[in-house]
Amino acid sequence: MSTQNVIGSETFNYKVVRQFTIATVIWGVLGMGMGVFIATQLVFPELSFNEFFGYGRLRPVHTNLVIFAFGGSALFATSYYVVQRTCHTTLFAPRLAAFTFWAWMFIWAAAAISFSMGYTSTKEYAETEWLLDILITIVWVSYAVVFFGTVAKRRTKHIYVANWFYGAYIITIAMLHIVNNLEVPWSLAKSYSYYAGVQDAMAQWWYGHNAVGFFLTTSFLGMMYYFVPKQAERPIYSYRLSIVHFWALIFTYMWAGPHHLLYTSLPDWTQSLGMLFSLILLAPSWGGMINGIMTLSGAWHKLRTDPVLKFLVVSLSFYGMSTFEGSMMAIRTVNALSHYTEWTVAHVHSGALGWVAMISFGSLYYMIPRLWGRDGMYKKSLVELHFWLATIGIVLYIASMWIAGVMEGLMWRSIEADGTLTYSFVQALASKKVLLIMRAIGGGLFLTGIVIMLFNTIATIRGRVGVNPPVPMPGYSNTASAPAAEPAKA
Repeated sequence: MSTQNVIGSETFNYKVVRQFTIATVIWGVLGMGMGVFIATQLVFPELSFNEFFGYGRLRPVHTNLVIFAFGGSALFATSYYVVQRTCHTTLFAPRLAAFTFWAWMFIWAAAAISFSMGYTSTKEYAETEWLLDILITIVWVSYAVVFFGTVAKRRTKHIYVANWFYGAYIITIAMLHIVNNLEVPWSLAKSYSYYAGVQDAMAQWWYGHNAVGFFLTTSFLGMMYYFVPKQAERPIYSYRLSIVHFWALIFTYMWAGPHHLLYTSLPDWTQSLGMLFSLILLAPSWGGMINGIMTLSGAWHKLRTDPVLKFLVVSLSFYGMSTFEGSMMAIRTVNALSHYTEWTVAHVHSGALGWVAMISFGSLYYMIPRLWGRDGMYKKSLVELHFWLATIGIVLYIASMWIAGVMEGLMWRSIEADGTLTYSFVQALASKKVLLIMRAIGGGLFLTGIVIMLFNTIATIRGRVGVNPPVPMPGYSNTASAPAAEPAKA
């Protein structure tokens, strides 16, 4: 049976979507597996076998594989899927779309190898050296041509809001990547930043926070606005709110980066501006979260039997929680306690695992059967098991790091009557060993979940029939000659 739907005389280009979908799951296993390994290294440092397995080299491998290889592949897959379905047309420049897949795979495989060899730019979330930076730029421009070309040749007058979010993230990430990676090549494997000192720090965290804001938030809200209403079989609660949410988020996010540099040599007014916009940011963030949650009005009963919807709804809950926490941690007095502690690690992973990974899993579980013309995933029970392993893993992870972070911050600032520190750094480090073990266990549970997803995905693609009923696929028929109805405007 054909795995592509037909509209008019055109066939949707699902090949590249399928490729990115499979890559997303594989990169997720690799990136999260590396995360569990380095989390275990912090408890058992003897796992640093040699220079190539040192924490300092493997940590950027973990962050880049999870953010860009796993998260990026999920965004390519879903944006290519959503833009075709909502614009009722096939992808523009299919060969260019194929190029984006193979080049993106090469970039992050090469990056992982180079990081483990010690070749990095030293900039967090932007560790790739100049040759790979140039290739990333070429791929991103190609991505923009494919995406916006598809929007331009759409057969619908309206541009659905999910495409607004995808489009904004594509444009903004291009700007962030180019400006932050202005550098002077020194050799084939080394370059030096065009900026220096405070200017370099400001450019880096203008990039760093907006990489979170646009690569890990705005883009995945594009997923939310498509897959939540599709799986719930409900229209978006308020289409007007989605537009207000879009413009408020786009304007506000760009200016919040300085909150990463509180209590540094950055000018005081810049720090205050970053804190102010971080607090304002809570309003549009929660507006989007509420819009997604309220979309389930009249469909809450589906959560009892639909694990895909559970992934999507729980991801929105973590989105609301992590955005509230981010705004709170940008307040100077709170930041004085939380900065450089495990609390920051908890905050990052409540967003990265709870929001980004969970909504990716839900979206992929929605897409996989449709992409390969199946009635559902191989085993619904495995989707349910994955959900609970992921949820329990996240809770163990962030709860242990919250406790460790607050304890760490309080110990660091505890002072005796004579002005000396009450605790040494080593004492603070030793006191959180049990919590670091809990973090590794939580990460292990999360990793187990995505390994199960990989098995379930392979079995589904191979067309194996599971014992359990298939995961519900609202509004879908294998024999449909036209795409199922897309989310309507409220």
